[in-house]
Amino acid sequence: MTTALLRYQAALLVRSQRWLPPLILYVAALGIGVQGGQPVLDSLGWTAAALLPVTAWLVRVCATNEPAAARGCAGAAAGPGRAHLASLLVALGAAVLLGAAAVGVVLAVSEPAGTDRRTPVPVGPASGAGLSAVLACALVGAAVGALTTWPVLRSRGRAVPALLLGALLALVTTGSPARAAVDALVRGSQEGTVPAPLLPLAPAALFMAAATALSCALTTRRSS
Repeated sequence: MTTALLRYQAALLVRSQRWLPPLILYVAALGIGVQGGQPVLDSLGWTAAALLPVTAWLVRVCATNEPAAARGCAGAAAGPGRAHLASLLVALGAAVLLGAAAVGVVLAVSEPAGTDRRTPVPVGPASGAGLSAVLACALVGAAVGALTTWPVLRSRGRAVPALLLGALLALVTTGSPARAAVDALVRGSQEGTVPAPLLPLAPAALFMAAATALSCALTTRRSS
């Protein structure tokens, strides 16, 4: 993976302005679920959960940003699989940066206490737990996005509902790494302890890797 491909995909994303709707959605979700003075771990859980569908949307934006002719040129120059991988990584990176910024805002406005409002919650460990949960949800969201957009699903009429359903299932299904990461934060707030939701990161990364491998393989096959 060359930095030129990543820069090219990042420039496409910025210039397209198609990142604005998912950004507005995320800001709106935070405005609804995060209020000043709320327990910090509860707000961090909401912040991580809301990032999952936003990440999936960003993946769709990056994967479909180019016209077919431009995508063919990029694929011919660098290989279709590598070009597609660059688009997925740029979307994931943008989502992680967005989530990290949101964690900073949450830490600034939330109360460093548990659900009972009496048990203190240390800000440093809480920030680490929040960032871990954000990363887990971003990885799962990116996997959902990769499996519900081109080249896996080429019909927009099927892809968009599949993306929404996949994001919902990833948040509510037992065993989902994203749900495990969010639940750890909520439980920690109730118990007055800071969790270390690192365990969900491994299956989330594996899910993302498998979805990326399938998506890139299909890109190569359907571009040949």
